[in-house]
Amino acid sequence: MTKSNATFVARRRWIVTTIAIVAAVVLLASFMSREPAVPVRAVNAQRGTIRSVVSTNGKVEPLQNFEAHAPVGTTVKKILVREGDQVKKGQLLAQLDDAQARSQAARAQAQVSAAEADLNAIQKGGNREEVLNLESQITKARTDCDTAQRNLDALRRLREQGAASPGETKNAEDQLKRANADLNLLLQKQKNRYSQPEIARVEAQKSEAEAAYSATEDLLSQLNIRAPFDGVVYSLPVQQGAYLNPGDLVLEEADLSKVRVRAFVDEPDIGRLAPGDKIEVTWDALPERTWEGAVSVIPAVIKLHGSRNVGETTCVVDNKDFKLLPNVNVGVTIITAEHRNVLTVPREAIHQDDNGKAYVYQIVNNELQRRYVQTSISNLTKVEVVGGLQENALIALGPTNSKPLRSGLAVKVVR
Repeated sequence: MTKSNATFVARRRWIVTTIAIVAAVVLLASFMSREPAVPVRAVNAQRGTIRSVVSTNGKVEPLQNFEAHAPVGTTVKKILVREGDQVKKGQLLAQLDDAQARSQAARAQAQVSAAEADLNAIQKGGNREEVLNLESQITKARTDCDTAQRNLDALRRLREQGAASPGETKNAEDQLKRANADLNLLLQKQKNRYSQPEIARVEAQKSEAEAAYSATEDLLSQLNIRAPFDGVVYSLPVQQGAYLNPGDLVLEEADLSKVRVRAFVDEPDIGRLAPGDKIEVTWDALPERTWEGAVSVIPAVIKLHGSRNVGETTCVVDNKDFKLLPNVNVGVTIITAEHRNVLTVPREAIHQDDNGKAYVYQIVNNELQRRYVQTSISNLTKVEVVGGLQENALIALGPTNSKPLRSGLAVKVVR
């Protein structure tokens, strides 16, 4: 090999080596500059049912409730039922000591009888003895009138014959006038023996006596407590023999086949309610049970309930097994909207741009692509998508590290 050939080969090797080094440097720089794929959680957009709900708390109330209170200070004579007993209308539930009330009722009944007798006497012109005596006096007065009339007639005939003086005739006329006056007085006495004020006084006495008797009868009924309707005795805070002050609660009965649930809805959620919205009621004591009802009234005022500003809405639920008890606190879910067989994505998959337009990041070939979507109802976990997205599209939820998501970002799905 000549010297010139050796020089050419050496130069060629240097050029190849240089090119290889440059290529290696470029390739290394490319690898070093490429961002690693960001691990993200992802789900497929799927069809299902979505419900928009208002979750709050409420309280159970009886629709038909009866409270028995002690009408006077007394003692509990007898308790005939227990808490939880189902009772029938008219059934005797408890007896309070009524001895004093019975004595008052007897006195009131006597006063009624006496007042009736007085009024009857007034209507007939007096008692029987007085009536008989007056009738006897009237009969005698009529006889006296007849006798005076006959005497006068006889004297007038004698006078015509000259056998009687004018003075005798005048005396007979005066005697007849006196007899007629006595008879008219007795007849007037028989007809209007009592004045209107006297009649009104006796009638008032009768009304007062009847009112007193009615009051004692009412008192007796309150001391002998009976069920006013079919129901359940759900509260019985007294014991036999206990003393009760006036107004103390004796027992409570309710018809629990249907109960009212009063729900306390926070002020911002009131506008979402509509009459007929479905309501689901749960109770921690029976976590496997759900009772259903519907919104019957929209709140008209805002009230302070604890530290919350709330409106009160109510619903009636069936409670045929009597499991829901009055005054218990329950959970209330009001379903303001429910859509079935619609496309949904998790709430955290929805983003908004600066103009408030909703979009998601769809994963295509391990790369994020922004997709603008149209949404409908939502709840705490899901959002309904009505446009801009296909069923089963793979949607990024969020990175498992602190990297922010952006369109064009290379990602690796972590299930």
